[in-house]
Amino acid sequence: MSDDQKKTGKPPSMPEAAAGERPSSPRMSLVDWQEAEEPSTRETVAAMQVVPMIQPAQRTRAMLTVVTGPSAGRTYSVRDGETVIGRGKEAHVRVDDAGASRVHARIVALADSRYAVEDMGSTNGTFVDGQPAKHIELKSGDRIQIGPSITVSFAILDAQAERMTQQLYESSVRDTLTRAHNRRYLIERLASEIAYARRHVTPLALIIFDIDLFKRVNDTYGHLAGDDALREIAALVARMIRAEDVFARFGGEEFVVLVRGIRHVNVGRFAERLRIAVERLEIASDTAVLRLTISAGYASLEELAEAERTADSLMRLADTRLYAAKTAGRNRVSGG
Repeated sequence: MSDDQKKTGKPPSMPEAAAGERPSSPRMSLVDWQEAEEPSTRETVAAMQVVPMIQPAQRTRAMLTVVTGPSAGRTYSVRDGETVIGRGKEAHVRVDDAGASRVHARIVALADSRYAVEDMGSTNGTFVDGQPAKHIELKSGDRIQIGPSITVSFAILDAQAERMTQQLYESSVRDTLTRAHNRRYLIERLASEIAYARRHVTPLALIIFDIDLFKRVNDTYGHLAGDDALREIAALVARMIRAEDVFARFGGEEFVVLVRGIRHVNVGRFAERLRIAVERLEIASDTAVLRLTISAGYASLEELAEAERTADSLMRLADTRLYAAKTAGRNRVSGG
């Protein structure tokens, strides 16, 4: 917090909160969050010789699309050598399901743009059209069963169709304004990550933050300035997180960072770096140059008793701490 803020208790270039104004109370369940969720007809001259255009051949690619499970809709390009499917970190296509083995199956590229699927000695088997996949050559449209719960579809696509399929998936899991992941994706991914963390006894934490006095930005400078602020802050945070973390817009001016593999004390340091970076950010809009702050709460799975290590409990704890940060004066981080 800057020296001016220490004297005035307010973020730069923002009006002081009105008397009696209090931050909203923390929400109580994940169910509440889920329910809140957003030919041409011209004649040709007879004498003209029509020469057909020769289109350049487009290289085809193989693609896998997850049909069932927590990551339904996600797409993966099949690699030129082999593409491993499983729930282990070494898998190219990760399916976090208890019925899948760490290295469950693989797609092998054969000659002449052909592909085959092979089971890798999995516990629950790999099947194509009900047949065990010891080594089955695939055709476009085949569905591959990975254990009892996960199905992926196999397709041969040209480059344009592949890009369109990937773009459709991205648009379904991204917030249009900020390009952060959306609420639906976060909720599904959180359940999957908690299951993985509990099974492998690995750290998992959640940071919830929102922009202080954001309503004042919209009321004073207009909603376009507010949109600029949301985009700039989201872009800043997206640059600061790691590839394995998940960053999502949870609603309005509230965002969530799902942090993997970091112990509780270091999650707090990371949240503080985010706070400082936002405080130093200058956001230029058509109507003003904005200097904003955030308040954040964070919680780790390791803080909860074994029976309470659920998505709802983790979200509730982090949200309670966000509320504590706001009631303590805003522009701060609370982690218990």
